[in-house]
Amino acid sequence: MPANFPARTFAALVAVAALASAGTVASAQKPEALWYMTDNEASVQSFLAHADQISIASPQVFSMDSLGVIWGGVDARVVAKARSAGVKLIPLVVNPGFDQSSIHRVLTLPDVRARAIRNLADLCREQKFDGIQFDFENINIADRDAFSSFARASADALHHVGCSLSAAVVPRTSDFPGPTQFHRWIFENWRGAYDYAALASSLDFISFMTYAQHTGGTTPGPVAGFVWMENALRFLLSLGVPAQKISLGIPSYSDWWYPTFDVRPGVGERMVGGDISYATARGILARHAVQPIWDERQKSSYAFWEDDGVNEFLFLEDARSFVAKMSLVSKYKLRGYSVWVLGTEDPATWSALGGAR
Repeated sequence: MPANFPARTFAALVAVAALASAGTVASAQKPEALWYMTDNEASVQSFLAHADQISIASPQVFSMDSLGVIWGGVDARVVAKARSAGVKLIPLVVNPGFDQSSIHRVLTLPDVRARAIRNLADLCREQKFDGIQFDFENINIADRDAFSSFARASADALHHVGCSLSAAVVPRTSDFPGPTQFHRWIFENWRGAYDYAALASSLDFISFMTYAQHTGGTTPGPVAGFVWMENALRFLLSLGVPAQKISLGIPSYSDWWYPTFDVRPGVGERMVGGDISYATARGILARHAVQPIWDERQKSSYAFWEDDGVNEFLFLEDARSFVAKMSLVSKYKLRGYSVWVLGTEDPATWSALGGAR
């Protein structure tokens, strides 16, 4: 925004616009609100401040290695606040670094698979969590059935000890691998490994990660364009996945692309993108005296400007964008929404969402 535009006034205008576009968001029955966390202090502080508006807290703090061994821990302040505020605590378990070979061993080697399932159930029971959510990514499509089978067996084990099991899954809009080498690569290694219908039949719900449409590895574009989000959701529903088992992914972070120089031979100058918080995004826009432009079709704002003759691009996720994308939850009568990630959001989002859950 321009340097002379008061930040407080802008935030108030955004909140009003968001509330107006939301219509009955505050008055209707509230959907289940899952917010992801990291061990970043900003993430923890945001949870402590807004726990009364959160149904499920999902810290990304546990890792499972290639032997099925799990390590990690939840911040004691988060545990205490969740329990005092009645917030369900469902931490993520990830394959560290989203390593493909590691998760392949867990899914396909019988002794490792059995150890992993046993450790998941022990973790949830001993820590008195409400459930566990898988965040297993970069799974090769050849392990698709193995992942579905692992999820089913894990769900049985966790249900036996009184815990839920869900999974965060990478979205796709069809089963077509795509027209280019890039599309085929991302389908075979990131999108295609999830048999959504099979997973939904055994899991309590799935968090459909409808964000990261564009990343640092792609051309500049929306973090989660509304059209892409809805197309992916329609595809998921067309497979027979019940709406009440779908938690829609919504981003709270923004993305900024800028030129850099890669010293590797033959690479040289290129554009890179990175995830940034709303506060950081606002600072960048203010520094360059740029006002973002609202894209009504994609339900997000964008800006670009010259820095010493080279364009930079920023796609902003703010309260207005958040509430617009929330409309898909009510339109399709979904279970709720899953937000990545606490600590990066526009502060006006909380007032736009209304009071306590």
